[in-house]
Amino acid sequence: MKLSELLSLPIFKGTALLAGKQGIEREVNTVNMMDAPDIIHFLKKNELLVTTAFHFKDDLDSLLQLIKEMEKQGCSGLGIKTKRFLNEIPEAAISFANELQFPLLELPLQTSLGDIINKSLSYILDIRTNELHNAMQAHQQFSKLIISGQGLHKILESLSSLIRLPVILLDHHFRPTANDNYDTSLFKQLETLLTSEHHFQLSKTTMSTFSLTRDRETITLFPVHTHRQSSYLCVLGFIPLSNRSTILTVEQATNVIAFELMKENALKQNTRRLQNEFFTNFINGSFSTNEEVISRGREFGLVNEQRYVCAVGRLDNKEKHISFIQYQSEQELIYDTIESELQLFHQNIHLFTLDHSYILLMQIKNSWKDIEQSFLSLLKVIQTKIAAHFQEDISFGISNYAQQFLHIPISYKEATDTLYYGGMSGRKKFIEMYQPKGVPEILRLVPYDQLKKFYTDTFQAFANEPKKDHELLLQTLSVYLETHCELAETAKRLYVHRNTVIYRLEKCEEIIGRSVKDADETLRLRLAFRIKALIQGNNQLS
Repeated sequence: MKLSELLSLPIFKGTALLAGKQGIEREVNTVNMMDAPDIIHFLKKNELLVTTAFHFKDDLDSLLQLIKEMEKQGCSGLGIKTKRFLNEIPEAAISFANELQFPLLELPLQTSLGDIINKSLSYILDIRTNELHNAMQAHQQFSKLIISGQGLHKILESLSSLIRLPVILLDHHFRPTANDNYDTSLFKQLETLLTSEHHFQLSKTTMSTFSLTRDRETITLFPVHTHRQSSYLCVLGFIPLSNRSTILTVEQATNVIAFELMKENALKQNTRRLQNEFFTNFINGSFSTNEEVISRGREFGLVNEQRYVCAVGRLDNKEKHISFIQYQSEQELIYDTIESELQLFHQNIHLFTLDHSYILLMQIKNSWKDIEQSFLSLLKVIQTKIAAHFQEDISFGISNYAQQFLHIPISYKEATDTLYYGGMSGRKKFIEMYQPKGVPEILRLVPYDQLKKFYTDTFQAFANEPKKDHELLLQTLSVYLETHCELAETAKRLYVHRNTVIYRLEKCEEIIGRSVKDADETLRLRLAFRIKALIQGNNQLS
């Protein structure tokens, strides 16, 4: 309660306010009576002291020091009973209290300090009891709404009606989670500030109040604590600390909402676990028939006769040293962040987790080209949000589209391969579309020493021939394979007679001991010639 309200009690009749008129709106939590030289050490913030000033009757400096220290400590005011030990309060003390805007009271002689203490504390206790009673009633009201299954929306409506201010539940990214009746532009401003690396110094235990410079709308946030990162109960308006009744009512709502959020999260976690188990078993081929896959997929809204694109995302930072519990908590929060972005997207996208990766399955109803750019923009937004909120980089590999759900394992492999090759190239925070690999790209994945050994083993027998014959025979063999084993075309490209080509090929077969028309041998020779080009390229670079 405020000091001005306390002074309106009959017990303070005849009390004169000598100084600190602007400070009369200070909060008073308790009233204390004390006469001791070291009195300041026993006083607390928001405490009103009444005294006879026995120890200050001949010591003005000590009285001024007491006023200074009480102001510094945040006390509510000082009431001095005159006409006993101190005939009147010195003008110097009144002037000093006015400078500090510290309330200085002159208490009447006929009123005992004991009566002032008893009746003041009784009045304060009645107010606190009434506040607590109202808070308990509010808690019961909110609890009944939850028990009857009416959910968070009804709690917010009921709270808003009680405190006569709009109320919205926000997640830890300042996004509305349970109420769509208000303009979200304000919260988009807050989220924009967060994603642009601004930080809000919010209290984890009590309410926080601030305004944005753009529209100057005041927001009061109350933390809603669960086992995960805090959500916030947002009141659109200013709630002064002195309004204890409203604060207690909102705090009761936050307690009930916290339990409801934990219940909803438990249900979500169970659903996610079932979805992820299904997807893992599907990718690993654990189902016995396609009919079983189709039936189980239908339970999660996955229709077989539907085209899909698969995107696989994975955090780039693998060296982060945190506990398993911290890791799990962060993964859940990242999952929530991705999920909240998917809910805003115009296409239906299913989200799974597998092997520390986030799998997005997007249904394609029309042409992939029509939504490709918007899907890429969505992934970029997700990257931005995760970087801002978790200081993590995430990369995505995107598959070709699958004609039906049964083909998803192939799409998943394409997306993970794309992600792997992008990471192997040293890139971070990338979004890469799947491209079929050519032979040179595949060969580059094989260790250089093994490539060189394969090449040497294949053409080792030619090394025993004279160098000129060696090069001529390999040239003929290479052109022959390039022309799909056409003798006439080979002769034409080499500017030699057809019989010369036949003679050289027979010589090659004699050297390697196998027919150059054999399919396996043809493949081996083709690969060896491709490897030769790679080896020569590496030698030139080195």
